[in-house]
Amino acid sequence: MDCYDVVFPVNLSPLTYGCDESLVDILKPGMLVTAQLKNKNMKGIVLGKSMAAPGKTVKGISKVHGEEPVLSANMITLLTWMSEYYLVHQGLVLKNMLPREVFTGVRKRTAKKKVLKKFDADLQEIDEHDVAKVMNTMASKTYATFLVHAPSTLYEYSFLIKILSGAENAIVLVPELSNIQALHYFLKQHLGHRICLLHGDLNRGQRFEAIERIRTGKADIVLGTRSAVFAPLRQVSLIAVLNEQSSSYKQENSPCYNGRDVAVMRGFLEKTPVLLTSVCPSIESFYNARTGKYFLIDPAEKKQKPKIRIIDMRFEKLARPYISQTIINASKKYIEDQKKILFVVNRRGYATLLLCMECGFAEECGVCRIPLVFHKQQMMLKCHYCGSSFRPPSICKKCGSHQMEMLGYGTQRVQEDLEALLEITAVRVDSDMKRKKSEEHHSIGMVLENSAKVIVGTKLMTGKLRPLSGYMMGAFLNPDLSLHIPDFRSAERTFQEIISVADKIEPAGELFIQTRMPQESLYKHVKNYRYDLFCTEELQKRKVLRYPPYARLLLIRFQSKQDISEEILEKLSGVDEGVQILGPACSRHPRGKYVAKLLLKSSVRGLLHATARKVHASFYGKRDIVIRFDMDPISV
Repeated sequence: MDCYDVVFPVNLSPLTYGCDESLVDILKPGMLVTAQLKNKNMKGIVLGKSMAAPGKTVKGISKVHGEEPVLSANMITLLTWMSEYYLVHQGLVLKNMLPREVFTGVRKRTAKKKVLKKFDADLQEIDEHDVAKVMNTMASKTYATFLVHAPSTLYEYSFLIKILSGAENAIVLVPELSNIQALHYFLKQHLGHRICLLHGDLNRGQRFEAIERIRTGKADIVLGTRSAVFAPLRQVSLIAVLNEQSSSYKQENSPCYNGRDVAVMRGFLEKTPVLLTSVCPSIESFYNARTGKYFLIDPAEKKQKPKIRIIDMRFEKLARPYISQTIINASKKYIEDQKKILFVVNRRGYATLLLCMECGFAEECGVCRIPLVFHKQQMMLKCHYCGSSFRPPSICKKCGSHQMEMLGYGTQRVQEDLEALLEITAVRVDSDMKRKKSEEHHSIGMVLENSAKVIVGTKLMTGKLRPLSGYMMGAFLNPDLSLHIPDFRSAERTFQEIISVADKIEPAGELFIQTRMPQESLYKHVKNYRYDLFCTEELQKRKVLRYPPYARLLLIRFQSKQDISEEILEKLSGVDEGVQILGPACSRHPRGKYVAKLLLKSSVRGLLHATARKVHASFYGKRDIVIRFDMDPISV
């Protein structure tokens, strides 16, 4: 009896099954089959003939579904690579790679058609020479990765559509659901019914219909978020990743894969070009382009960009403790001229601190030990780590004083103060709105319909704004906050956030940046739009400190009922000298459990994987300890 390896969409490695002679002739790698798993019939995917010797009793494959493989040979190779690279079982990768409807089935339902909103923007002129580089690679059916450092989001769209006009069977990835609407409009205008949406917000009927359209070839251009990188196109001619620097491409749950990196690997396996685009690329991608791993396309700067003005808050006259009078005066002028304004605040809530003015005690979360943030609408103090909420106390818990004051500011307070100072109604867009759907739909609707005159929001808001939204002025009120987050990528992310805001301002407009540290080189480079010079400085720092792209990182997260920090260090004794160990850093989880984080650094990826396997083997069988591996973490 021939034996085959079958992988199921559960957290397990492939299992070996026998195959009856009547099924051998029709069975191919990648096909959907039914076999018994733990006394229950389940559907799984055949990977191929088993290389291991079968046991004495081998369960058999009971049924083969369909006549063609569900996964191609390249997709099986990608599944195996992801399992090895991200240190997870192949079944967990399969669960993310194929929608559950493939295994459970679904009744076909007619999906409701959404009316596309019109966007008043024309595509930009694209250099034919740049387009030819990608088109020639597509024609030769060879792999290459191109990095387009676009001058604007609209240029990204224009470049992509120019390429897709001469392409078939393409996958287009965007980081957020909110990015889909604008791009979908432009793609529909130029490519018609060839477009198919594939993302996690589709219901079962819509997802079933989308998969069928892709499989049958009725739609050959797939537009979606991170998981669309696994779209079942048979012959892929192009994979495009827009806003390639976005952290949203990284999945937080296991497997902690990065959609951009998986796209590059799939392009390599499919022998097809990969197009990465961004108005402010990641430093890793920029480095890959400089070292020849990627091909850099850097269009000449022909169009005007909004002027970036740095406001030194140390010597500025203030309208409020956190906003300069210069910005208020400029806002009044733009409002009088019927122009739209954008305010970005990297803090939600109303006040960031409830402080006793007598003893200096700050109200903090009893579990997480971080300061609580005051939310005025709910009149509650909330912990932004564990979500706990409390009523603001009238007296200090430490000294009993009644002199309690709210310090700091968030989006709610900025909105309230701006409405008073400018005598207007502002629209607030932040993650707090998700708790109140009616408010979220109203605010997002005004943003997308372009009817909001003054918007206040966090950096998450900029992803919801469409290209050329008509904002003539922007103000980033507290970039120093994100610049000094304890993360080696903080400067890179701050630069990207500022450029993302500038991208939403009209070319003739201006963007104000408030800072108490104007001497930071980042502000000098961002003012002149010199990302290349900023990258050069950042790469020099990272090379000295051995951070990516000069080293690889592996974050290991332990969760247990007790503090196991000492045990972790004991298990790691004798690790190769080429691996630098940082931590473990242990904290108490809100639900009473302990969380220990261990960061490993090495210039050799194989050493990190070997260490991870040693850690896993050391704690194997201990059910009270849960371990998760995060290869190439985006934050530490």
